[in-house]
Amino acid sequence: MAKVSVIVPVYQVEKYLRKCLDSLANQTLQDIEILIVNDGSTDGSQEIIDEFQKNYPLIIKSFVKENGGLSDARNYGIDRASGEFIGFVDSDDEVAETMFEEMYSLGIKNKAEIVVCNLQKVNEQGKVVQKLTQIPHMPEKIELKNHFSVFSDISYFACNKIFRKELFKDKRFKKGVHFEDIELIPKFVLDSTVIAQTQEYHYNYLERSDSITKTHSTKGLDILKAVEEVSSYFKTSKYAVLEKDLKNFQILEGVYTFLAYSAFVKEETAYNEMNFALRNFIKKYKISKVEILTYSRFGKNYLLSLPLKKQLYYLLYFTGLYSIVRKLL
Repeated sequence: MAKVSVIVPVYQVEKYLRKCLDSLANQTLQDIEILIVNDGSTDGSQEIIDEFQKNYPLIIKSFVKENGGLSDARNYGIDRASGEFIGFVDSDDEVAETMFEEMYSLGIKNKAEIVVCNLQKVNEQGKVVQKLTQIPHMPEKIELKNHFSVFSDISYFACNKIFRKELFKDKRFKKGVHFEDIELIPKFVLDSTVIAQTQEYHYNYLERSDSITKTHSTKGLDILKAVEEVSSYFKTSKYAVLEKDLKNFQILEGVYTFLAYSAFVKEETAYNEMNFALRNFIKKYKISKVEILTYSRFGKNYLLSLPLKKQLYYLLYFTGLYSIVRKLL
């Protein structure tokens, strides 16, 4: 049995894959397995995978499957993982060589179900463009019964965390949807008792130049669907009485995250459809404007912590000045 199984879905990333696999093949953790799932790539990705599998046969396992999307590739790897913990790395990103050794040690030391590290955005030249601190001002060992505000405060990336394999016993990433992390990872938190963390920036998230112009569309509605799914699951969890934290989760992910995405939807009909869906979401969960504007994350007013341009955008939206908002986009 491996200590950590790292699942790497691969699709058309030959330009970036070698750096990613280099960072994984040279991990300081002993007893690690790297499961590389080629999700139907037609470029040169498989040749690179074959090279690494040949050079590191004891830790790298290679799989090829028909294209099924990110969730399907991750699930394929989960079904074949043997590790005590499972982690996920995107095939165009890189990680620090000590990432999984430290995170595994923290998981064992603190008897944690989930371990979290910080991440940072880097450009294609390797320069850090943004540091994303995940759980500031919290202890290494976070007992959720005492610090459940973490549920509504943390970012629900899969890539900067490792999870005990038992969490996947009856759960998988939902196929055919976008924002699958927001739908699944909060459920893992609700199933957990302890989260451990390191303040090290172990994960380098590549901000690709070809992703800046990506199309934003009504696929963003999957954010609201994910939040609704989590809200239903919350009601049956051991933390069900902590309704304030559920509402804060709904505000952060269902309102602010959704608006941050919909801001880049250029097609007017699609934007109006998303605006209508958000208004219904806010009404369904009885979220007031005051609750939105006074929402605090990690003890600070969230809106006031944002750059001035974003503050203006949200304030105009919440005051109903949609036409002005559209002109700012």
